[in-house]
Amino acid sequence: MNLVERVKAILLTPSTEWKVIEAESGDAQYLFTNYVAILVAVPAVASLIGYSLAGLGVGRALALAIFLYVIYCIAWYVQAYVVDALAPTFGGRKDFPSALKVATYSSTAAWLAGIFHLIPRLSVLGILGLYSIYLLWLGLPVLMKSPSDRATGYTAAVVVIMIVVVIVISLILGLLISPF
Repeated sequence: MNLVERVKAILLTPSTEWKVIEAESGDAQYLFTNYVAILVAVPAVASLIGYSLAGLGVGRALALAIFLYVIYCIAWYVQAYVVDALAPTFGGRKDFPSALKVATYSSTAAWLAGIFHLIPRLSVLGILGLYSIYLLWLGLPVLMKSPSDRATGYTAAVVVIMIVVVIVISLILGLLISPF
């Protein structure tokens, strides 16, 4: 898998690309090393640069960048568990490797939208990352074998749970790093 080609394909032709992804391995180490770790660095590095230049200070910007990187990595793996756990509820099949692929590739737009942190005033454009919800909606029926008519509910459930999870993870990590 070529990273740039995969990013282009999942963003521009997601319906076709999910079928290609379906045939691939869902190995966590491979997905993390060759895709997640690289794309999650986009918002982290952009935040480091943007907020350093905006006057936050290099130390605080670095702490924010590390915080974002860790949050996104944890959230990716937790999202796979959520997708897998909810599959039977929405008529799909439990298949953790497929859930990892769904969590990986559906998050592409959200991770890439983090580039707007380079200019903190433009970070509001990160809302373009909501395209990831659409990618999730398209990918669930293909990889988790849920009926297409249940994809909206499945997607909504995953999104709501992940919002709660990210808030909880952020609070916990925030408490852990606040003394520094």
